[in-house]
Amino acid sequence: MSMWFWLLVAAALAYLTKLLGYLVPAKVLANPRMSRVAGTLTIGLLASLTVVNAAASGASLVLDARIGALVAAGIALWLKAPFLVVVLAGAAAAAGLRLLGWP
Repeated sequence: MSMWFWLLVAAALAYLTKLLGYLVPAKVLANPRMSRVAGTLTIGLLASLTVVNAAASGASLVLDARIGALVAAGIALWLKAPFLVVVLAGAAAAAGLRLLGWP
């Protein structure tokens, strides 16, 4: 089967999933436990995507300037820096490590 077929199937499934979300009763969504679970899942997904993008290249594990940027951003977050400062700290760390010769 062609790639376009699978692309259309994926788009249809995404649309149907979105439609199914409208069928969830408001009572379920108003539950504080549901809000906590949704927030936790969002944080976990974002954290896992960040780590995968920082430490992987294709199918292999890579330790390069992205790891240094992630560490610098993590330290800035730990120090409760504003989001813009976190981003700038990560970018500066990556630039500095690349300037020093890290890939």
